[in-house]
Amino acid sequence: MRIGLLTEGGYPYVSGEAGLWCERLVRGLEQHEFDVYALSRSEREEAEGWVPLPPQVGRVRTAPLWETVDDGIVHGRRARRRFAESYGELAMALCTGAPGDPSAGLSGDPGARLSGDPGARLGGGRGDGPGGESAEVSEDRSALEADRFASALYGLAELARDEGGLPAALRSETAVRALERACRAPGAHRSAREARVPDLLTVAARLERALRPLSLDWYEDDDLGSVDLCHAASGGTAALPGLLARHFCDVPLLVTEYGVRLRTHYLTEPDSSPAIRALLAAFHGRLAAETYRRAAVITPGNTHARRWQERCGADRAKLRTVHPGMDATPFAEAGEFPECADPQTLVWVGRVEPAKDLVSLLHAFAEIRRAETAARLRIIGTPSGPEGAAYLAHCKGLAAQLFPDEADGPHAVGRNPVSFEEIGGPELPSRADAYAAGALVVLSSVVEGFPSGLVEAMFCGRATVSTDVGAVVEAIGGTGLVVPPRNPRALAEACVALLRDPERRERLGAAARARALELFTVEQNIAAFHGIYLEILSRTPVRRVVLDDTGEPLPFGVPAEAHVPGRWSDPVARVAARGGAGEPRNGPPGWATHGPVRATAPVPAPEGAAR
Repeated sequence: MRIGLLTEGGYPYVSGEAGLWCERLVRGLEQHEFDVYALSRSEREEAEGWVPLPPQVGRVRTAPLWETVDDGIVHGRRARRRFAESYGELAMALCTGAPGDPSAGLSGDPGARLSGDPGARLGGGRGDGPGGESAEVSEDRSALEADRFASALYGLAELARDEGGLPAALRSETAVRALERACRAPGAHRSAREARVPDLLTVAARLERALRPLSLDWYEDDDLGSVDLCHAASGGTAALPGLLARHFCDVPLLVTEYGVRLRTHYLTEPDSSPAIRALLAAFHGRLAAETYRRAAVITPGNTHARRWQERCGADRAKLRTVHPGMDATPFAEAGEFPECADPQTLVWVGRVEPAKDLVSLLHAFAEIRRAETAARLRIIGTPSGPEGAAYLAHCKGLAAQLFPDEADGPHAVGRNPVSFEEIGGPELPSRADAYAAGALVVLSSVVEGFPSGLVEAMFCGRATVSTDVGAVVEAIGGTGLVVPPRNPRALAEACVALLRDPERRERLGAAARARALELFTVEQNIAAFHGIYLEILSRTPVRRVVLDDTGEPLPFGVPAEAHVPGRWSDPVARVAARGGAGEPRNGPPGWATHGPVRATAPVPAPEGAAR
């Protein structure tokens, strides 16, 4: 089987976010061929290069999303008219969606809808529609707007294919004026009507970047048109080439999301104006809905992501939850000897950033110290960018205020019970050593997708205390304690309970390790995707006719089983079998290889015969 792997800011780049699981997938499915189509997010990402590629990667094609492309194409009058019509329809679809529609722009502040259930986050329930409309009328209206967006998107794609690209057109005054007309049109929602010229310029620039895959030359028969299946490693812009390959070449699409792009947009746009947030949320929501509608199968990485996808229009029949696959080998030694940990040490491991809420952890540890004076806290991690560095400095200052240096006697050197460390030094050469440093692992985040760090702690056989965010409960099951986020007192009480009960701590750690080894290993992940690949191919019509040596179509030339290594795919061994001396033992029967099978002419039934 030949897979077109679609990534954005991930594999095969060294610094890619989703690069690790993609690399494990490609290396684990060595019986398949992979063509990688990668969109890069920054010049630094490209400068750092690629990871070593295994032999099953046949081709890598890349395109930058970070630089402005000047294609030099001058469109004629007809092309300009087609662009204005399609882009205008796209803009109208973004501006006129109902606020309760999850794939439309949201009135008000989308970021305020991030707590609680995804259904509440995205506004509007299943009852009455906006303006007192019935649910049926609201759904029909939503379906019409979704079709309008899809028609405009594919219209732009066909124009880009005919004209050689659209980068300049997407940045043109025509695009900005189309957005302005859509925002001022009757029926536009309130946030869109409030858009000013700077907001429109920002939105046009962001849409140009998101729609840049429309102008790529990846959609011919010898590129994405030649693969058996497109696998998008995330939603959003990464899935757009897969949508176009399906539109132009009818290639089936598989979409994997470990973090929903629409939710990410809400979390990363807090400082933009309401108009920018609403219009970009509308675009990401419409694109997500179209991606889910066209995908053959959707694989969320956890139940939390699955609920977001369902609320954005994903068909439940297409959803298959596939947990991220993680390598348990580096954590095996720590998991087999949990008793080596310091029983009074708590460990936090991760990227230092505000979303991890280390401030609440430090306040919780102040209460822990009042109950357990020998307790220590080791915060192990590196800051994430300039914001993370500033946050780390703030946390160190807070720790110095809460915990003045302590000494065992008048002549001893004092030390702080809270330490800030990084992995890679002589004391903590690896992540396994970091988790092994304490008997209890703490997670204090206020925002979390799939908690991979928590799963690593489970591999190490450590009991955990976590905040109830993201997919935390799904990951740990009943093998750890869970408390509400931003509640230092609850976090402290849970930690003290486990510090005072070593037997319970040991039971939870053993159960956590067993659960992680059962559900979250690389082997489980690879087996799941291998089965999904075969499932999609088994119900996908053959798009290319396979010919035999005489140029005739080969019967049963491309069944799904023909791609699976084994007796049916080995072209070498040709010895006699039970079918007779002329039949190959390892391969299709002789009638399927020696020549085409001709259909016999129908024989007319005699008059009066029963039919």
